[in-house]
This record gives sequence, C-alpha cells and structure tokens, in this order.
Amino acid sequence: MSLAWILLVLSGMLEAVWATALDASKGFKRLWPSALFVVSYVASMAGLAWAMREIPVGTAYAVWVGIGAVLTAAWAMITRKDRATVLRVVLLLGLIACVVGLKAVS
Repeated sequence: MSLAWILLVLSGMLEAVWATALDASKGFKRLWPSALFVVSYVASMAGLAWAMREIPVGTAYAVWVGIGAVLTAAWAMITRKDRATVLRVVLLLGLIACVVGLKAVS
C-alpha cells in the first residue's frame, strides 16, 4: 500500500475523530473537544489533500467519507448514542465493502 493510501486511511479515521469531537463540543461551548475538533479537522483535510496528489478525487473522497462515516457510526453505537440494529450493522458492512472495492479497482 502506498503512502498516499495510508494517509488517506488515517485521514478518514481523523474524520471520525473530528465528527465525534464536534458533537462533544456542544456547539463549541466546551474547550477541549473544540480544540480536538480543530486539530483533527485540519490534519484530516491535510491528509486528504496530500493523498489526492496520487489518488483520483472521486475515489479519494469516497474512501475518506466512507471510513469516517463507518467509524463515526460504529463509535456512536458502541457508546450508545445511536441504537445498534442488525440492519445498521449490515449497511455499515456494505459501506466497508464499497470502500474496499474502490481500493481494489484503483
């Protein structure tokens, strides 16, 4: 796996961090979650931008969003902020399959 793909995966993971921190900031009223949001957001965008130097924009963005969405939703279910249902888990597994498929055909 190339450095661009590694950075893309890490950036997608940071997307889940900033989304979760944004929720925890309660509308930017809490300092530390707000600070974590800013740092992880900037790092996530920088990694995405760097990865797009080698990976086509459509593929890079779809993989980045897919990773972030799956991790954010999974974390919300683990922490019981969202209900975990069989259908939600199946749909998240479908997203994972799509992300893997995009990598496979790239």
